Amino acid sequence: MSQTPDIFPGELLEHLAREPSNRQWWAIYTMSRQEKSLARDLFTRKIPYYLPLIRSTNVYRGRRVSSYKPLFTSYVFLFGTELERVESLKTNRISRILEVHDPEALIRDLAQLQRLILSGAPLTVEDRLTTGDRVRIKSGSMAGLEGTVIKRHGETRLLVSVDFLQKGASIAIDDFQVAPLL
Repeated sequence: MSQTPDIFPGELLEHLAREPSNRQWWAIYTMSRQEKSLARDLFTRKIPYYLPLIRSTNVYRGRRVSSYKPLFTSYVFLFGTELERVESLKTNRISRILEVHDPEALIRDLAQLQRLILSGAPLTVEDRLTTGDRVRIKSGSMAGLEGTVIKRHGETRLLVSVDFLQKGASIAIDDFQVAPLL
């Protein structure tokens, strides 16, 4: 997604979305493979959004090629007014729009996901989550990050989820890195 940021404006999850305004959150489900194009269109229109992207490396004809792909296929998160929501529909890239009923929880989940992505740790996308022990990382670059402990292929992982979508991403952890939440 050359020159188009994955989040606009950059401080959207830090404080902009937490300030009182006439804006609200929507989870936009795009047409197939239209996430980055929709983000470009929203950026051009100066409509706040977040598109969680992760680095993907593939081998094509013996060469390693890196690109960025959406963490959640077909989803872009829009933070706008009703007029901006209608304006986004004019892109013809949207399949449907889901209203977010608990914006504080969504902001918290998206901010944690953004922090996880920025850490550079290898992520695994997780669908249809089940509940487990809730924990917080005690130290290191991801100290304070909260999630759920899960097991995948005999490996202990920390799952950071977006409950609204029932999706998330996980990283490998060791038991000594986390403390249970009370």
